[in-house]
Amino acid sequence: MSKHSTVLGVFAFSCGVILLYRLTVLPAQVWLLAAAVSVGLIAFLTRRLDSGLYWFLVFGLVSGLFWADLWAHERLAERLPADLEGETAEVSGYVCGLPSEGSFDSIRFSFCVTGWYGHSRTRSSGQPLPTTLRLAWYGQPQGRLPGHRLRLQVVLKRPHGTLNPAGFRYEDWLFRKGYRATGSVRSAVSDSSVPCGVACHYHDLHSRLAQWVDSRFSEARQYPLIASLLIGNRGHLSSAHWETLKATGTIHLVAISGLHLGLVAIGAGFVARRILLAVPATRITERSVRLGVFVIVLVCCLWYALAAGFTVPTRRALLMVTVGSWYVLNARQVPVWHSLVMALGLVLLLDPFAPLDQGFWLSFGAVSILICVFAGRLGGPGWLAGLLLAQGAVFAGLWPLLVQLGQGQPVAGLLANVIAIPWVSLIVMPVLIIGALVVALAPSLLVFIIPIFDAVLGGLWGTLEWVAGMHWPALNGTALEIFAFAVVVLLIATLPFRAFQVTAGLLVLGWAVASGSPAELGNPDIGEPEVTVWDVGQGLSAMVRSGDQVLLYDTGPEVKGVFSAAESVLIPNLRALGVQRIHTLVISHADNDHSGGIDLLLKAFDVGTIITGEPTAIHARLNNEPSVTIQGCAGEGTLGEKVSLSFWQAGPGVEGNDASCVLTMRTNGTAAEWVFPGDISAGIEARYLTAVQNRLSAVQPQQRIVIAPHHGSKTSSSTRWVEGLSPDLVIYTAGYRHRYGHPHEDVTARYRQAGARALNTACSGSLVMAMAEGELSIREARHTAPFWIAGPGLTRARCKIP
Repeated sequence: MSKHSTVLGVFAFSCGVILLYRLTVLPAQVWLLAAAVSVGLIAFLTRRLDSGLYWFLVFGLVSGLFWADLWAHERLAERLPADLEGETAEVSGYVCGLPSEGSFDSIRFSFCVTGWYGHSRTRSSGQPLPTTLRLAWYGQPQGRLPGHRLRLQVVLKRPHGTLNPAGFRYEDWLFRKGYRATGSVRSAVSDSSVPCGVACHYHDLHSRLAQWVDSRFSEARQYPLIASLLIGNRGHLSSAHWETLKATGTIHLVAISGLHLGLVAIGAGFVARRILLAVPATRITERSVRLGVFVIVLVCCLWYALAAGFTVPTRRALLMVTVGSWYVLNARQVPVWHSLVMALGLVLLLDPFAPLDQGFWLSFGAVSILICVFAGRLGGPGWLAGLLLAQGAVFAGLWPLLVQLGQGQPVAGLLANVIAIPWVSLIVMPVLIIGALVVALAPSLLVFIIPIFDAVLGGLWGTLEWVAGMHWPALNGTALEIFAFAVVVLLIATLPFRAFQVTAGLLVLGWAVASGSPAELGNPDIGEPEVTVWDVGQGLSAMVRSGDQVLLYDTGPEVKGVFSAAESVLIPNLRALGVQRIHTLVISHADNDHSGGIDLLLKAFDVGTIITGEPTAIHARLNNEPSVTIQGCAGEGTLGEKVSLSFWQAGPGVEGNDASCVLTMRTNGTAAEWVFPGDISAGIEARYLTAVQNRLSAVQPQQRIVIAPHHGSKTSSSTRWVEGLSPDLVIYTAGYRHRYGHPHEDVTARYRQAGARALNTACSGSLVMAMAEGELSIREARHTAPFWIAGPGLTRARCKIP
């Protein structure tokens, strides 16, 4: 096979690895192995025929599938037995990552297990126990662990997170990182008897390095940025930092990746080449100079990667720098695409889980765009023109990819990155690295180094805050429009035809102005009414759509700085559906698991009216925001032409859960009825049934669906409530193995006795319901979830309603 064929084969292998993560069922290893061997044999026998290349590519594709499948099976084989969930277990091992401060005075850290006490490393069935845990230790305000090697008492559960069509999936993150169980620490003691291999010693050294950086630079005003850029420790960044980085599209600056290792490689290569060229030519050849530069660059990049925690993005960047440097070393006259494809194949060979990492797509996407723009040019555009050209091309080229990943593309990033990238490249990184080395060699000079660090990083951060505070237009467009925008911008950047560049540039500018101009916000028009109950964990949020109108009932939970259902679930899913305006926002009551993140929702969408059972509390939460009308819970209404709404509240003198606004929604014609009762207790349930007794006895809907009050708490869903409504379907919106134990087994027994079918978002994920030909259709998110979430024997497959 030729070199070109080899590159094509590596690309086919990469496609096979990526393809595996598009499957909902994990293929059997034996069948993929048999297919790979068979196709490989055919490729070998036909290598001299015209069809040889075709079979070689098929072999690469099947080999990639088999390689990724092999690793996925091994990772999924580690499972926490069902009888260990919620029980106290004792484990020993070492901390394999920098601990970070969490909410409620907790420490969050990764723990690599070397021993399970009372349990063998494999069960009698041969099932291996988890080797990597994600733990939280509450009640530790000092934020310190008693040592590196520990013996812990822990309470664990299987990987689980919210499951919705779009938005952040915690289970994806856990699977990608290799965490096969999560839990909390009950006690921890240092244990020097824990065996410590190479990985253990490395994590210990990295922890000591983090402590050294903390002891030297923690007094600096910009210490969170110093720790992030020097050693990849982002645990000190505040929510304000993250908001500014997100608003300016500069999160990549604090994630040690290709930019940072590229700068180290360039700096080390420049210095090494100058030193080696000073040696007389009679003593060293040009080939030896190139080899020496390559080795020095590789060693410097490796040291920096190790100092930065050797995280997944860092390892990926190190591989890409290594492959690129190798091609430069050998001065190979091959297309630059070859080195990119070889780097892609090497990354996926060593890390077959990389496609689950958004950074993987953004890294290779950005490099591909830069190659498209700059490869093959007869002359350089100059540093300033090149910077502007690169930033504009990456901004436009990555936009469709960001849309697919459920992210936005802030316009502020155009200006922020044009300023920040050269600032970080030419000033910040050299100053930080040289300054840290100076402090390590001469600690007495620390008093001079800290002001320098604060000056260069303070200037950078002040600029980013200034850019984030400016009023930027929001570019809005359909997925097709955004893709066309990206293609046209890349054509402008690559095709050297002035007339085309001017014409296309005016077209792009006109579209940008039109899309950024204020316009009447609307939603897609759907045929039949649809009800969606989002999976927000222990909380509630549901959406009703009728025609082009949208009603949202509750916004789910929020823990500041930790989790917000509005940010992680509602905003990305509503945007994925094309929703721009929420006509009615119903907040049942002001408890945080029903009203979290309202401010975020109001910033992201145009909201018509808020109806709530506790107007005063919601007013206070929004700081008396005048731009939205807040009304009490009462009266009748409609949503579109096919849905009628009825609002009811117990009346004055109640507060908290019992003040919940109860919404009854009924579709016309099919007369399906949904009841959203918030968190009302048994006493208020009785008052509601008395108030609607005439309506209940007058018309019996074909289907009645009830959201269980208070997530299935034993204080709600009384016998009178269950028998009075006689629902066909009850939905529990409870967290998986939550400490409150919802839904209570007495409650589930009542609904079961009444003949109601039961679903729980903790098991099913989000639920989409509609009436079709007089029958209720239900789509559970778990049925379309990927194999590492809904596979046989995993958490959701074994999840049961008590």
